[in-house]
This record gives sequence, C-alpha cells and structure tokens, in this order.
Amino acid sequence: MHESEHTALANRFAAKENWSGANSEWNRAKARARDLPTVILCLLAFCALPSANRAQVPVYEVTPVESAIKFDVGSSVPIKGTFDKWNASMKFSSTDVRSGVLHIEIQADSVNTGSGLKNNKLKGKDFFDVQDFPAITFKSTKVVQTGPNTFDLEGDFTIRGVTKSERLTVTDNGKGSTSGSIDGTMAFDRKDYGMNRSIPFIKIANRVEVNVSLKWKRVSGASPVFQQ
Repeated sequence: MHESEHTALANRFAAKENWSGANSEWNRAKARARDLPTVILCLLAFCALPSANRAQVPVYEVTPVESAIKFDVGSSVPIKGTFDKWNASMKFSSTDVRSGVLHIEIQADSVNTGSGLKNNKLKGKDFFDVQDFPAITFKSTKVVQTGPNTFDLEGDFTIRGVTKSERLTVTDNGKGSTSGSIDGTMAFDRKDYGMNRSIPFIKIANRVEVNVSLKWKRVSGASPVFQQ
C-alpha cells in the first residue's frame, strides 16, 4: 500500500472516530437535557419545603394596649410602680411551644412610682443608674412547661450592667387561640446587682418582685403545640 493510500485510510479512520465521539457526546447531552426538567422540579420542591415549614412557625406580636410591667419592693414605705416605656417580643423557631423566646427591654428612666422623689432616687447611681445603664432586659434561654398552660422561663436578666440567670414563671391565657396574654412573676435580690444602698428613713427589703402582663396576638402561622 502506497504511503498516500495509508495516510488517506488513517484520516478516514480518525474522522470516523471523531464523528463517533461527537455523536456519543451529543447523545449524552440529549440525555442530560431530557433529565433537566426533572432536576429543576426536584430543586424547586426542595427549596419550597423550608418555606412551607417557615410558614407554619407561629408569629406573634405583643401589643402595648392592656399590657404592663410592674415592680414591688417590700419596705416600711410602699415602693411600687410601673415602667412606662418598654418593648417585648415573642419569637418561635418551630411549632413546639418550648422553642419560644421572650425578650423584654425596659427603658430604666421610665420608672414611675407616682412620686417624683422616689423616681429620682431609683434612677440614681445607688439603684438603676439610668445614665450609665439605660436598659433593663430579660431574654429567655430555656422554656419548661410545668402545667397545661404554665411555664418556667429561665433567662438572662440584666440590670445596672450586671447579668444573671433568673426565672420568670408565667401563665399563658389564650392557649390555641389567636390572642391572649402572658402573666408572670420574677423575683430577684437587688444586692446581687449592686443595689446595696437604702433610702434615708425607709427600710427596704432585698427582694424585688417584677410582674409582667403582656397582651399578645398571633398574626400568622400555626398555633404552638403544647406538651400537656
């Protein structure tokens, strides 16, 4: 066989191999194209699942109307009052009621005892020290259901820049409905937070009791699932 014939035969063989490879690649591309709608549908379904789950998570709003945060200190002269300015939120990460987080932030200088003298004393450095520490906060870190609609909320309580774990015991009035209230009590020792002084001529107990009554409404999502 002449060299030219050998070269021509080799070229035809190479062309056939190239065509065969190209045809195989074309077939694989067509197969991928056929599978593409299925892949897209799977991706869309996968992406839709988290959204559907999020849509079921309860979303709450705490409304200031008929809500209140009060305090009471045992003393020879009654010291009790309210905080006029505060914000509160209830957030859930799932439908399990125990996933809820209650966050309360109080403006310390909004304390109102009905007495300007007492208000000024409580705002001063011996007590709330509102100039250096304008906020009093509570953020729950654990929810324990203790009854059909009662809970112990363990949380971080901060006052005067000192944070300690405290317990807020609450009753949820409105189980399963779209509106209701949370009513609870927390007691703490004022000296644990650096409030060691007294008011002249007034004997003050160390125990301070805080009472919260928060009106809420469920604006979207499913009702939380209680354990009892």
